[in-house]
Amino acid sequence: MAQVDRRTFMAGSIATLAGVSVMSHAAEKSAESSTQVHRGNPIAVSTYSFWRFKNGLKMPIETCIDEAARMGFDGVDILLMQMEKEDNAYLQMLKRRALINGLDLCCMSTHQAFVAPDEAKRQKNIDLTLHQIELAYKLGIPIIRINTGRWGTTGSFDDLMAKRGIEPPLPGYTEEDGFKWVVDSIQKLLPKAEECGVILGLENHWGMARTPEGLLRIVNTINSPWLQVLLDTGNFLEDPYDKLEKCAPQTVLMQAKTYYGGGLWYTLDLDYNRIAQIMRRHNFRGYVSLEFEGNEDYKTAIPKSLAVLRKAFA
Repeated sequence: MAQVDRRTFMAGSIATLAGVSVMSHAAEKSAESSTQVHRGNPIAVSTYSFWRFKNGLKMPIETCIDEAARMGFDGVDILLMQMEKEDNAYLQMLKRRALINGLDLCCMSTHQAFVAPDEAKRQKNIDLTLHQIELAYKLGIPIIRINTGRWGTTGSFDDLMAKRGIEPPLPGYTEEDGFKWVVDSIQKLLPKAEECGVILGLENHWGMARTPEGLLRIVNTINSPWLQVLLDTGNFLEDPYDKLEKCAPQTVLMQAKTYYGGGLWYTLDLDYNRIAQIMRRHNFRGYVSLEFEGNEDYKTAIPKSLAVLRKAFA
C-alpha cells in the first residue's frame, strides 16, 4: 500500500469535513424551509349557529358541543348569553365535554356597551367584562369577543339593520366622545386580560367599530397585545373585501357568516375562496368560526357551511 503524506491526509480530511459541514448546513436549511408549509385554518362553530335567536331553538351548550363533534368541527365558539349557568361545576362540565369530544373551546362571544355618557353605566359594563374574562379563564378559552356598544339612537336592531348599521350620536355628543369612552373602558380591562391570558378580540360589530377605520383606531390607540381584532365577515355590509383586508394583519380569530335559506336580517354573497386568499396573504393561522345566520334548518345548513369553509381555508 502506498504511503500517504500526513500533510496531504490532513488537508483532505479537513476539506471533507468542511464539505460535510456545508452539506449539513444546506440540509438543515432545506429541512427548515420544507417544514414551513401552509396548513389549513382550524374551523369552529359558534353555538349561536344552532340557535340564531329563533323562538324555541335555544340549544344547551353541551348539546352544541356534541353536535359540533358529530359534524366534524375542530372547535366551539361559545355565545355567553346562551349559557344556562355560570357556576364552576357547570363550566368544568363544559370543558370536560369539549375535551372528550376532541374539540377546543376557542372563543367566547360576549356583549358589552361602552358608548355611554353615564360613567356609572360604563363602569357597570367594565365590571361585566372583567367577570366575562374570568369565565373564559375558568373554561380555558384564550379569547373573548368584545363589542364597543352603540349609541342607541336607533330603536330596535331591526331598525338599525334597515339603516345599514349607521346611527347618529346622542344629542350633545360626538363620535370623538364615543371613541374616548371606548378606549378608556377597554384600557381598564387589560390588566385582567393579561393576568388571565385572555385576548380581547374587538369585533367590527356596529357602534364605534362599524368601519375598519373605527375598529383599527381603537386597537391602534390602545396598542396592546391583549387587544386584537376579531373579524366578522358579515358585518361589513358594502364592499367587504377591501375592508376585510385592512383588518386582516391584526386579526386573531375570524367569525364567518353563511346565510342558507336567506339571512335573518340580510344576506351577503360572500366569496370565501377570495376571503381565504386575503387572510393567507397576511399569514392568518387562527380559527375560522362559523356563524350560520340563515333560515334553513341547521342540520343541513351547518354541514354545508363547514364544507365551504374547509375547502376555502384548506
